[in-house]
Amino acid sequence: MAVAYGVMPQVEATSTLEQLFWAHHERVIRAAYRITGNTADAEDVAQSVFLRLAANPQDAIDKPESYLYRAAINGALDVLRSRKGVREVELDLAFDVVTAAPLASPERSLSDREIRNWLRQALTTLSPRTAEMFALRYFEDRDNREVAKILGTSQAVVAVMLHQARGKLKKQLRTFLRGER
Repeated sequence: MAVAYGVMPQVEATSTLEQLFWAHHERVIRAAYRITGNTADAEDVAQSVFLRLAANPQDAIDKPESYLYRAAINGALDVLRSRKGVREVELDLAFDVVTAAPLASPERSLSDREIRNWLRQALTTLSPRTAEMFALRYFEDRDNREVAKILGTSQAVVAVMLHQARGKLKKQLRTFLRGER
């Protein structure tokens, strides 16, 4: 079912946008957070996604759920790309340290965090479509059939692109772990 804002009076368009927001904003934030690893960035991405919809009320969206989800993933990847090479300490890291399991060593926590941050940055080296597939498959735990349906492609294409992405990321990880950052 396509949602077209331009056909409706302004009040109804706002109401439709509001309905989309309440129905999907949590999912948009979760998808963006899984990629950025930062709550503030995820909220910024969600805000951008919904503001873009509000700015173009005449645009029709065939599948709002898929559109918003993909927009969240792409927005989160854009945030990572814009920060490439910028080193910052997130408040979320402090929370991780405080709430870490008592048996977890600080070295292990740091290593896990470094690898998660590396993976987020490594995703920016993939093509946008491949990064989106990777995020849907491994961050959102969707199977290849679901990924193919969301992206409007075949399962075979998804499988091949994910295989190639894993190969590329494995090579980059080996380089990272050798300290050749």
